[in-house]
Amino acid sequence: QVDLVESGGGSVQPGGPLRLSCAASDNIFNFNFIAWSRQAPGKQRELVASINVGGKLTYADSVLGRFTISRDAGANKIYLQMDSLMPEDTAIYYCSGNILSRSYWGQGTHVTVSS
Repeated sequence: QVDLVESGGGSVQPGGPLRLSCAASDNIFNFNFIAWSRQAPGKQRELVASINVGGKLTYADSVLGRFTISRDAGANKIYLQMDSLMPEDTAIYYCSGNILSRSYWGQGTHVTVSS
């Protein structure tokens, strides 16, 4: 069993930054794919950012240039740095990872962007 726990969510004004963390119970290099996803009210879940086994970073067009995904192997943590936040970024953010064909998901952390 692998556990993923998100933290760092909260309320922020438009234009502000926020950093999300995901603590993994297993060595993050055991994952062949790690990602951040989000689900906004009334919308489908969206893949925000990911890192594949080769270290390739990908981002959704909606966050490109504003969000940065990274990892810290020593701390077994995955981060999502969010800058220039907009009200449209309001959502529940989820951390996930794959080990072979099995997927693991955190329970999510709320992010609210409003003035």
